[in-house]
Amino acid sequence: MKIKMMLAVVSGAMLCMGANAAEEDEFFNSDTTIGGYGELHYNMVDPESGDSDETLDFHRFVLFLSHGFTESWSFQAELELEHNLVESGDAVTDEDGTVTDVDGKGELELEQAYLDYHASSELGFQVGVILPSVGLLNENHEPPLFLSVERPNYSKYIVPTTWFGNGAALYGDCEGWGYRLVVMEGLDGSAFGAKGIRDGRQKGYKSDASELLYNASINYTGLPGLKAGTSVSYNNAEVDEAAGTKNAMTLTEFHVKLDKDRVHGVFEVGNVDFAKPELSDGVESSFGYYVDLGYDIDEMLPFDARITPFVRWEDINTASSTTAGGDSEKSEHKSTWMVGVAVLPTEQIIFKVDYSVETTELKGGISDYETTRINLGAGYMF
Repeated sequence: MKIKMMLAVVSGAMLCMGANAAEEDEFFNSDTTIGGYGELHYNMVDPESGDSDETLDFHRFVLFLSHGFTESWSFQAELELEHNLVESGDAVTDEDGTVTDVDGKGELELEQAYLDYHASSELGFQVGVILPSVGLLNENHEPPLFLSVERPNYSKYIVPTTWFGNGAALYGDCEGWGYRLVVMEGLDGSAFGAKGIRDGRQKGYKSDASELLYNASINYTGLPGLKAGTSVSYNNAEVDEAAGTKNAMTLTEFHVKLDKDRVHGVFEVGNVDFAKPELSDGVESSFGYYVDLGYDIDEMLPFDARITPFVRWEDINTASSTTAGGDSEKSEHKSTWMVGVAVLPTEQIIFKVDYSVETTELKGGISDYETTRINLGAGYMF
């Protein structure tokens, strides 16, 4: 998504009066603009319990379209093609005969498409296909904005990035404090379980609106290079409409990112609680966090590029608490350490390489196992 859009998304915060008219003129114009991002990945996966696998994948190709009708009214949209092509496949059936997935190729998704009314710096309104404000990467996930080749496991299993749906939002900004309030389609509670809430996303397709999701976030960006904030999301998710069963989900997270004096640091932590664990495979909660720390070394080398070695520690558990008193056998409990290097010849182009060892902890008397990964990536945004 284009830089203008990212500014629009994060430019909100606590109500305060007195916008500068000159700034408003610069924010929106009547031009139609195109942006986008993409990323090519090489992945080598070597699990302790099986054969290694090597793949090349143009993981994402995204086009962003923006049109300003007036200084206040605009339209923003983002269309994403994943894995290079889209092809239907055969239904995949579980052992109990339940159809759980379609084994096709690629995805084509309308991740954003909304009208935006930017009344002032303190107040704006969006309606259409939107992203809730949860964590650092759900709204702003272009490849040059994070150091690793793949997004963190945290941003898949705890915060199900990219999470989008039909809804509306209020946002604003005042003196470095930003807020965003979102009401959107809820989650499919029948898909909650040992893999968290990820499979419960409706993705805007004729979505059930009987139980809406409410998301509120606040961020502080008043110091150079710093973004720190928190969000809460709640949905009394429909499980079985005919039976009248629901399972309330509450996702709470905190995040901080620092890019200052050649130092790059990230910390995110989140927890998902289920009100009725008997309706989510006995899972009471999911919990996870990760820490990134990098440092620019390009001043030490004769290259005209930002060069950032980094390390990561990550621990996520989609069934951190269960009615059985511990991890579920089906849980995704993974702890990962990673080292890597990111090279940015410009702020909009990135090349990455990382090496990681991921430990999957299994219950029920099954031994833990390790998976070694080597990833290379190239990405861009404009």
